[in-house]
Amino acid sequence: MATDTGRTTDTDRGVLEQLNDQAFRRLGVAGTSLFALAVGLFIGYILLVRVDYALLVEIIYPQFTFAFLRVIGIVLISSVLSVIAGVIVGLARVSRTRLTSSIAKSYIEFFRGTPLLFQLFVIYIGVPQLWSGSFPLQQFNYYAAVIGLTLNHAAYVGEALRGGIESIPDGQMEASRSLGMSYIQSMREVILPQAWRNSLAAIGNDQVILVKDTSLLTVLAIPELLSAFRQINSATFDAWTPIVLVAIAYLMITIPLGKVIRTLEERADPATHGGDD
Repeated sequence: MATDTGRTTDTDRGVLEQLNDQAFRRLGVAGTSLFALAVGLFIGYILLVRVDYALLVEIIYPQFTFAFLRVIGIVLISSVLSVIAGVIVGLARVSRTRLTSSIAKSYIEFFRGTPLLFQLFVIYIGVPQLWSGSFPLQQFNYYAAVIGLTLNHAAYVGEALRGGIESIPDGQMEASRSLGMSYIQSMREVILPQAWRNSLAAIGNDQVILVKDTSLLTVLAIPELLSAFRQINSATFDAWTPIVLVAIAYLMITIPLGKVIRTLEERADPATHGGDD
């Protein structure tokens, strides 16, 4: 009888735990649904009541169009340069030469440990003061923007690639060296392709962050999207119309970029693309 009672108690406890789990799941679904409904109602209210569509059409060109194209240009240049520089930094970080590795580590620590806004100010204000005469570059704010974004995000790309390289078992390097490959050949042919695949998600996420970081370029007097928003808001005293336009503009960049990154991840994954290579 004692044994049957014990079994009954265990069974009852298991049933109660199942019921509690189901209740928590239902509560979570209900809470999420209510939150989504509230957000949807708020967005609907903004789009149907607060947005002035006549003003929206009026400000799309030229103010927002030029700001949007300017942001895309800066993002494209900075993204390509940051990935190239990040690969160099990542390789330097795992270098067998202690000095090279230490320099790369210091670079990563500095640019990850200080705010991007501070770095932009150092480049934009500090660098021209190193010249005794007039600074040779016109419109240096654009150069400062690209340099700042590139240097900052190269540190994150480099650290992501370092993690990808260190995730590869040491035996693969040893096996490739035993086949007669040099260290550089082993890195290029064996280690880097796998490391790139392992770190692609982190690198892609950083590139999306780079797009959003362009909002800081307003401090360099670059007429980007937030600058256009402030100008329109101060001229019309309408906040929500330019806010909606800014949000749409950023999403027009980040959503396609996210899809490109996911496509690259799928193509780089042998389980979903090619299988047995």
